[in-house]
Amino acid sequence: MSVAPATAPERVTFTSAELLESGSYEAPLIAGGVRCHGGFEDDGGYRSPRMLHRGPAIEAWQSQLRSEGQSLVEIPKALMPPQYPNVDQAKLLLRHGVRDPIVRTLTIISIVEGFGAIIRDVKVPALHELVVEPVEGTSLAHLDKGLFEAHARDESGYRDEGGHKQMWEAARDVALENPKIPGDVLLRMMGGGGPGQRRKVERPFPQLDQTLERMIQMMARVCVVEVFAEGTFDWGEQVLSDAEVSAAPEAAGTMVRHIRADEKPHVEYLRTGLSELRARTLRTVDGKTIAGKTVVDGMLHNMLHEMTRSRPRDQREDLRGSLAEAMEAAADPAALLEEFDSLESVWTPPATTGFEPSSEAA
Repeated sequence: MSVAPATAPERVTFTSAELLESGSYEAPLIAGGVRCHGGFEDDGGYRSPRMLHRGPAIEAWQSQLRSEGQSLVEIPKALMPPQYPNVDQAKLLLRHGVRDPIVRTLTIISIVEGFGAIIRDVKVPALHELVVEPVEGTSLAHLDKGLFEAHARDESGYRDEGGHKQMWEAARDVALENPKIPGDVLLRMMGGGGPGQRRKVERPFPQLDQTLERMIQMMARVCVVEVFAEGTFDWGEQVLSDAEVSAAPEAAGTMVRHIRADEKPHVEYLRTGLSELRARTLRTVDGKTIAGKTVVDGMLHNMLHEMTRSRPRDQREDLRGSLAEAMEAAADPAALLEEFDSLESVWTPPATTGFEPSSEAA
């Protein structure tokens, strides 16, 4: 009787240097005159940065979870609020020469990408002391050993290499022919509670070690933001690749697709880490324990409930504040505003998030 050869176990432990390694490219990616991360293969296909080992690592950790009978966190796409202005509204404005609102929106996107570098500052506690089950050979064990740093470099660049901030700026500038950037964008973001605004941090699970709680909160929030960014990519690609309103539809649309490809590993490692925590038991500061599912689901529910309601309102309020003035550039501002409003998307947040809180304790 023949015996099938044993399958070699997937590798699940990596060094920081490996998770930050890109490998070689046939040609670099140049965006707006800046050498950016990533590059092109022999066949001209784009390859994201820092994926030589990071991609296989994420796949191995996810495979390991599935083999243990655990599922991966899945944020329903139905929870994704529409972009404001929507695609049709954005194209309408550009066709009428009203560029400021779209320039403002694209600039905000690029600034938010730059803020993404703060994830490298997230402190990772001694997880082996705070998690009952082992964490060796998981994505959790690699958060401060390459994963957070790779994410930060992807977003804001590293040294003389540009990241998503520079890539969004390049897409904006080539599509809209180096438009004038509103000088109050950053100031208004800070005043409106944007990513740079210091805000009071609530403690939904004060029984946890505070460093652990903050780490999970940040992972959950960034994961939600990254999933919701799919709507931003759809919007950006559709608007900037339309030859009727874009001076360089192919170049601008392609740049957005490159950014979208780079963001996929962010979603995947974050949902993997959250899923690993969800499948484990967490120690509390008073010597008791709490199910990881209770913590992860509770945090995701709170964030999804907040963001599905606040994000559409915040985007709308930010744009409406300067829309009337921007429309003065049009031949008939009143008629344009009426048509713009007639194209508005009607969207109601789903009644549930899929992560309703549980009182389950371990």
